[in-house]
Amino acid sequence: MYDFPLTGAQKSHLRGLGQTLEPALKLGKGGITPAFFAELQRLLRAHELVKLRFLGADRDERAALCNRIADEGRCVCVGTVGHTALFYRQHPEPAERRITLP
Repeated sequence: MYDFPLTGAQKSHLRGLGQTLEPALKLGKGGITPAFFAELQRLLRAHELVKLRFLGADRDERAALCNRIADEGRCVCVGTVGHTALFYRQHPEPAERRITLP
């Protein structure tokens, strides 16, 4: 898993920012593919915070997918609500960071 510990307050702050986002990625019947991860990496590098929408997955499947995406995508799942999940990865370059954590 991505080794960037977040406090509860930081996760709450990120979830607040995520409420205004539209889902940038959708995960459907095709499942997790290399192209999906390539797009996730591109979005995380550009925006740091990415909202994902699951299409047609049940609750248990969504939880397993979130864990797998966080592990393989080297990011943190900061929250899930219904069919959406929010992923965060801090930009490696301090000058390029768009989100300031409390």
